[in-house]
Amino acid sequence: MDMSQTKTPVQPVDAAPDSAVSTRNISKTYGAVEALRDLSLEFPRGQLTSLLGPSGCGKTTLLKIIAGLLEPTSGTVEVNGKTVTGPGPDRAFVFQDFALLPWATVLRNAAFGLEMRGVARAEREDRAAHYIKEVGLSGFENAYPHELSGGMRQRVGLARALAVDAQVLLMDEPFSAVDEQTRRKFQEDLLNLVRNENKTFIFVTHSIEEAVYVSDQIAILLPRPSRVSEIIRPTGFRGKGVDNIRRDPEYLDIVDEIWASLRSYVE
Repeated sequence: MDMSQTKTPVQPVDAAPDSAVSTRNISKTYGAVEALRDLSLEFPRGQLTSLLGPSGCGKTTLLKIIAGLLEPTSGTVEVNGKTVTGPGPDRAFVFQDFALLPWATVLRNAAFGLEMRGVARAEREDRAAHYIKEVGLSGFENAYPHELSGGMRQRVGLARALAVDAQVLLMDEPFSAVDEQTRRKFQEDLLNLVRNENKTFIFVTHSIEEAVYVSDQIAILLPRPSRVSEIIRPTGFRGKGVDNIRRDPEYLDIVDEIWASLRSYVE
């Protein structure tokens, strides 16, 4: 396959398209372990970028640095041109393990970020109820987490992240704990959210197929110390409808190409 239309070399920071998030020369060490080395990457505004690479390559570390939950050893992160110095209202995190309050209803869990910001109860519940509906949980507003399936709990976490109206959503393998059927439905819903919400999504996944299916841009990371190996921007099957993507020749070829480039790093 000629990848010239879908694969581009890593571009200099100032040559990238309009970016919501810029990571510039990020390095991170934990004692003697060098997790990230001089990593620079642009995240286009209003698009979904997946971070893909072998286990332990620093995907979650990079995500937490962008979130402001970890401080880089060197380098900077900018969100809308402002340097990140810690967590902020411009970013929201969707955790792999749901991170719900067990004693709170679906409605209160979805509104919790707004509650922490001091938003009035009526306003925060209105906004939370809107996103509960958006993620397909209408009718469960008064349920508690223990009454929900894993997939439903993850939808609550997504509704909470959307409700705070952050410009950047950071998603750390959010679908890994659900069954394959639920995961496929989540992927379809995510494509609709990217199209409708006008937010920038940064998505960590171990799944090549998932990354190609949901992404406007895929950044492939090398084993630690992690750097960006290449950037792939699937284009040909966008806009064809979610039912057609997995049968598209470009989708299948890109999946094979990425696997060929990562195979040597899998133990």
